[in-house]
Amino acid sequence: MTAVPLPYRVTANRPESACTRTISLQPVAEALSAFAPGRFAMVYAFGVGDIPLSVAGLDGGVLTHTIRAVGATSRALCAVRPGTQVGVRGPFGTGWDLPAAAGRDLLVVAGGIGLAPLRPLVRAALSAPGDHGRLNVLVGARTPADLLYRSELEGWRRTAGLPYCGVTVDRAGPEWTGDVGVVTTLLDRAAFTPHETTAFVCGPEVMIRATARELLHRGVPAHHIRISLERNMHCATGHCGHCQLGPLLLCRDGPVVTYDRAEPLLAVREL
Repeated sequence: MTAVPLPYRVTANRPESACTRTISLQPVAEALSAFAPGRFAMVYAFGVGDIPLSVAGLDGGVLTHTIRAVGATSRALCAVRPGTQVGVRGPFGTGWDLPAAAGRDLLVVAGGIGLAPLRPLVRAALSAPGDHGRLNVLVGARTPADLLYRSELEGWRRTAGLPYCGVTVDRAGPEWTGDVGVVTTLLDRAAFTPHETTAFVCGPEVMIRATARELLHRGVPAHHIRISLERNMHCATGHCGHCQLGPLLLCRDGPVVTYDRAEPLLAVREL
């Protein structure tokens, strides 16, 4: 991990939706240490600021991040052109720890842009199918236009090593022929044995809570439900305290934590 940003060059910037872009970054000289799925980087738009971004792709030395334009820095990063340099430091935080789920069924549940930090996990699981049991991927979005990685999702749905890849949206027009409803409605179609399953969940907190409670009801142990949480990560090391969630400093102790640690903290909603 480095606390000093290293220069990375933007090699690609492609749209995912009207307000979401995926950028690819290649080191100009020295590269950061290897990232694991679920960990995050602090990415600088020079002259504007920096924000924490989970890694959405790990291809050799190239880092991929998917960004929704919601603030000054995220808008600046969404607008970067290939050839532009940005600053990157990291890796920070905890990862999904896929090796610890060896031999177990895997259940990946994503809501909205929460698919981004789960994408490298799915890729890693697909590349080593003998390391785990059945892999299921459940994806929810607000509308069909908000779905990320559409072509890759279609590829996953056709993959023999993935028993079930389901996609649903909250609202749809007449052109949508798929499922409509919250992502937990897809659980009945997934092929997994609850007490032998590790679940990986990322999305809005209300979706995380609803999914985790449904999984607990079905018999998935709380310590085998891994969730990714976000707070205001300013320093990325936990020293400033902006990322605090009860006793957890999510820059340091997260963003991935097991649900047994997070459940009592998420019971009290933020104002």
